[in-house]
Amino acid sequence: QLQLVESGGGLVQPGGSLRLSCAASGFTLEHFAIGWFRQAPGKEREGVSCITSSGGSTKYTDSVQGRFTISRDNAENTVYLQMDSLKPEDTATYYCAAHDGCIFGRAYISSWNYWGQGTQVTVSA
Repeated sequence: QLQLVESGGGLVQPGGSLRLSCAASGFTLEHFAIGWFRQAPGKEREGVSCITSSGGSTKYTDSVQGRFTISRDNAENTVYLQMDSLKPEDTATYYCAAHDGCIFGRAYISSWNYWGQGTQVTVSA
């Protein structure tokens, strides 16, 4: 089964950090752009960050710019999301998915593939 598997979520205090991992099962990531998305209860899924297949280009939604860093290690078949200076509003289930390119808009979320089950991030004192 072709799927991405997220890990690294947890409970953290405001201002803290977490590193999420996105690993591929059944295929290699190196030919795909990988995006991180999140969905909070009662809200629509939104794009958080994206990295191209080569790692040469990244995108971030405005609310995480300067706090989150996406990276990839194709040898390890894994993409990472380093999240620093976390805020309560970052609380959500975080998902990764694959696409041909960093097509990041909300209207294109349904075109992303190989969604994982998600990992919960809770930012609370």
